Amino acid sequence: MRIHFIAIGGAAMHNLALAVAEKEGYVVTGSDDEIFDPARSRLAAKGLLPAQTGWYPENITKDIDAIILGMHAREDNPELLRAKELGLKIYSFPEYLYEQTKNKVRIVVGGSHGKTTTTAMILYALRKLGIEADYMVGAQIEGFENMVRLSDTARYAVFEGDEYLTSPLDLRSKFHLYHPHIAILTGIAWDHINVFPTFEKYVDTFRTFVSLIEDKGKFIYFDGDENLRKIASEARPDIECRGYNTPEYEVRDGITYVTKERIRLSVFGQHNLQNLHAAQLACSYIGIEEKTFYRVLSDFTGASNRLEKIVEKDSSVAFKDFAHSPSKLRATVNAVREQYPDKRLIACMELHTFSSLMADFLPQYEGCMAEADTAFVYFNPKVIEHKRLTPIAPEEVCRAFGTENVRVFTDSSVLQQVLREQDYTNAVLLMMTSGTFDGVNIKDFANELIG
Repeated sequence: MRIHFIAIGGAAMHNLALAVAEKEGYVVTGSDDEIFDPARSRLAAKGLLPAQTGWYPENITKDIDAIILGMHAREDNPELLRAKELGLKIYSFPEYLYEQTKNKVRIVVGGSHGKTTTTAMILYALRKLGIEADYMVGAQIEGFENMVRLSDTARYAVFEGDEYLTSPLDLRSKFHLYHPHIAILTGIAWDHINVFPTFEKYVDTFRTFVSLIEDKGKFIYFDGDENLRKIASEARPDIECRGYNTPEYEVRDGITYVTKERIRLSVFGQHNLQNLHAAQLACSYIGIEEKTFYRVLSDFTGASNRLEKIVEKDSSVAFKDFAHSPSKLRATVNAVREQYPDKRLIACMELHTFSSLMADFLPQYEGCMAEADTAFVYFNPKVIEHKRLTPIAPEEVCRAFGTENVRVFTDSSVLQQVLREQDYTNAVLLMMTSGTFDGVNIKDFANELIG
């Protein structure tokens, strides 16, 4: 079986390519016009790195069994046009995942926030209990070599369900293609404003996801979200709907305990505890007892870049997080404040995504960093220019956040210098971005700051 990946260098695409290459009898090739690390190094290590960057239609031949098309490719991609001309089978990333797992029990985790961590928790429990599963998750998890696994032997498949567009040829949300037997939605907070211009349209894509659950399937949802409660009330009568919320817990000496089971956890914050409850309910549907689940999750430290502890020295600690949308930002800042009430909280975030850099979306950030003692917000005007958005001013961003503790920067070097001037004695440093603050190695920088 020969599979060719158009836009093989993407975060999800290169992981899928690595997973497919592991399957017996499969030959994988690919192309892209730019490939950066870690994808570049990982593809090279497995002999899958294209010999040269660019699109070469002559590489698309009749003996290719399937094309997998990445979101990075455009409709006029020369290789895609050649594949169409030859009548080859063309899959999007989610289409291919479904094709490979259509005879398995599929657990799909969606939502505006928390889906990566919830998916990781389910996979961690299955791994600890020796239950084989295929999967796709949006971050690296300790003990898992790749972010995607496909096999001929696993009974279960666990997918992180993204609401973003499927491919240049398919404008459905990715998670509409998975048809879960067990579905989780963690919450709805407006995002991807370039695709969903109104909140109502954004909610509708989650409503459609629930309508696509398999017959007699299960729907697990955060019952603190009024939109999810409404969607659950409208679900087909054959779907079993079950709400969840924050389990009973307490924080003692900087450690969180699930009090009902009296189990010490390595994660913290109400949002993580809600994720934990959702994952526990999903696992209960495949026969894992509640106490067993919490026991095996006690040493789960989180997925990469999700409240990931990167430095701890004396009285100070530093975390990095993927938080960038308002709901994620608020939940992360509040979680750290609750866990470390006696430490000074220095929070720093980067506006980097399309939505976060839109003037009309900025008011969604009001009060998101109020719990920090000192808060810094950074954005690069060149990124706004690159995304062809209307320019925004630092004063505009500051007004949107709406609290006096916030300072806004547009020069990464100036921000770094101000961070160096802070006192990190008995402090928590929280660095939040889906980017890099323009080339900053966040772990090394945090070591420098609190070392």
